Amino acid sequence: MRAVCLIQRIVLLCVLAFSLTAPAPARGAEPPTVAAASDLKFAIEEVAARFERETGQRMRLVFGSSGNFFSQIRQGAPFHLFMSADEDFVFRLADQGLTQDRGRLYAYGRIGLMVPRGSLLKADGELRDLAQALRDGRLKKFAIANPEHAPYGARAKEALQHAGVWADIEPRLVLGENISQAAQFATSGATQGGIIALSLAKVPQVSALGEFALIPESWHRKLAQRMVLLRGAPPAARAFYDYLATPAAQDIMRRHGFAMPGA
Repeated sequence: MRAVCLIQRIVLLCVLAFSLTAPAPARGAEPPTVAAASDLKFAIEEVAARFERETGQRMRLVFGSSGNFFSQIRQGAPFHLFMSADEDFVFRLADQGLTQDRGRLYAYGRIGLMVPRGSLLKADGELRDLAQALRDGRLKKFAIANPEHAPYGARAKEALQHAGVWADIEPRLVLGENISQAAQFATSGATQGGIIALSLAKVPQVSALGEFALIPESWHRKLAQRMVLLRGAPPAARAFYDYLATPAAQDIMRRHGFAMPGA
């Protein structure tokens, strides 16, 4: 059983680590580049694959933290479509004249507590056991994404503050560069748990490694996720942007744990 779990964790680490930078292989003309928040990894890959089957047009997908993409775009990174986990980054780029418009809200994300199998922590979305673990010394390390530039990390910090445990847990935090890396830390045994995205927790390779419980939405600002076409984006990028609003694409997003605007 331990060997099976170890193999599952190795597979997950490879999948999530590869997700940070892996582009789709080039075929023919260079495809448009989509800079997508890490929580979208599995959902957008599925949407892009369906889009390619239906249109023959391939997208180049790059995943990372929205704050880092924001900085890279300001410095001239050659992206065509930016899918941010926090709409504020899109608005700031629009205000600087770097986008075609102010974009479109495409989804709402959720966060929750993930604990690996064998952890001394319980998967308690209201974080009562986490607070108790801090008091009785059970908690040594805990993972979140870096709140300085990752929206999911910023919302995790707000939730921990709401629960009244931020001051005590801060010295024990292990910060992921983005939410995918935080998920690695929360499930690999490197920490006793962490706060990750629902969209990652629903992936079978991740859910097999532990237990997950949603944190109440009222404990943090909404994860309002917005996308925008950047200046100079080609027609194929516009086509993918429009495709993301179709029922087929939205069904995929819902299945991966996202709420749709207006739903």
